[in-house]
Amino acid sequence: MLSPAPQVLAVIASEELAQRISLDLQESGYQPVLAESLAEGAAQFKLTDPALVVIDRILAGESGLDLCIEIRAIGYRKPILLLMSRDDLGDRIACLESGADDYFLKPYRSDEFIRLVNTYLQPSASGSEQMRFGELTLDLANRNAIRSGRIIDLTMKEFELLKYLMEHPREVLTRKQILESVWGYDFMGESNVIEVYIRYLRLKIDGENEKRLIQTVRGVGYVLRET
Repeated sequence: MLSPAPQVLAVIASEELAQRISLDLQESGYQPVLAESLAEGAAQFKLTDPALVVIDRILAGESGLDLCIEIRAIGYRKPILLLMSRDDLGDRIACLESGADDYFLKPYRSDEFIRLVNTYLQPSASGSEQMRFGELTLDLANRNAIRSGRIIDLTMKEFELLKYLMEHPREVLTRKQILESVWGYDFMGESNVIEVYIRYLRLKIDGENEKRLIQTVRGVGYVLRET
């Protein structure tokens, strides 16, 4: 018996764009669920169990960030992608702070969108269920971290970044390496977004009186080490 196609909730204000996204999702083996406003998006979210949520940042004068914050607040840990008009540092930070994992830009491009969806919904290729570095454990099945008995919830992109660092313990990784390996593209040549994600990861995994595990190598990048 075939497994049902993963549901993707797309909250998009433009009917024409919503239909393009719906068709692209169907042709790629996903089951689209459409909504055009924050209220309708929230209602559809409660009725379905989407494997991934896509939200237009601008929804008829409303902010799609509000819906992102709302569904993260109730414990949704699966991927959220934002459709945005601009690609500057302020927008990236707003994206992260709302709880979104990633974003794609207008004008809409089918190939870019489906590549991003596939990246987040493809099964993990790892044969191990956990990775460990000192007192830090990364649970690959549940996509969270554990340190000193604390279970640490991670967004998808935080998880991928920490996983990459743990795959290369004590190795200094350049910003370019991190961008290419975790994001797969270079944010138009800028790397400021890495600093933002590192800051959020540190806030989550470094508790009081605990050693900082992700260390900055000035002018180069970052390294996961205990001393």
